[in-house]
Amino acid sequence: MSDHPKRPDGRRPDELRPLNFVLNYVEYSEGSVLIELGRTRVLCNVSVEEQVPAWMTGGRGGWLTAEYSLLPRSTHTRTPRETWGLRGRTQEIRRLIGRSLRAAVNLDLLGERTLIVDCDVLQADGGTRTAAITGGYVALALALRRLAEWGLVPPEALKPPVAAVSVGVVSGEVWLDLCYAEDRDAEVDLNVAMTADGRLVEVQGTAEGTPFSRETLDRMLDLAAQGIAHLIQQQREALR
Repeated sequence: MSDHPKRPDGRRPDELRPLNFVLNYVEYSEGSVLIELGRTRVLCNVSVEEQVPAWMTGGRGGWLTAEYSLLPRSTHTRTPRETWGLRGRTQEIRRLIGRSLRAAVNLDLLGERTLIVDCDVLQADGGTRTAAITGGYVALALALRRLAEWGLVPPEALKPPVAAVSVGVVSGEVWLDLCYAEDRDAEVDLNVAMTADGRLVEVQGTAEGTPFSRETLDRMLDLAAQGIAHLIQQQREALR
């Protein structure tokens, strides 16, 4: 019998949760995807505005920005709507999503257009920010494909995929793609966004208690890269 701790859902340490993309989930947006990652569900919609922020006017290309929100009953207890201003966590996550997805777009080829990626969490069970990035790329690809069909941007405006995943140390073990119960008890929590060719877009890592070693970080990054490779393969299969 193994002495290793068991994950709540019985997965292997290096195993992702079941992943599903529902394309064109909303009819009205230029690109729409519902990503289901285990019990986490995030709706990603891309809207196109025929303008850019004031500081970008004058032929400097296009822009991409992201919004993120937790719907009130996406969590175990009701999360109040952010009607009086965004919480710090929300601002941090929306910036992370925007930075990650800008790595997947050739902004110079957009013209003076802004892509707005809205990521709304319908149900949260850990990994909502990484699911938003992974699903956001697929929605972005659908939107840019549509703009290319209309002759508004060249196909090269879309770069190869970007995806993201969480990795954590729980009970001394490195686990991939943490659900909420695992994330809550994690000794180390890491979120990694990466391009299809293995380059890092962002790494967010925190020791919740005891500082962790460089060796542990390297193990976590290796496991994240392995998981992201699988996510990107599934993104490509969905977009076929």
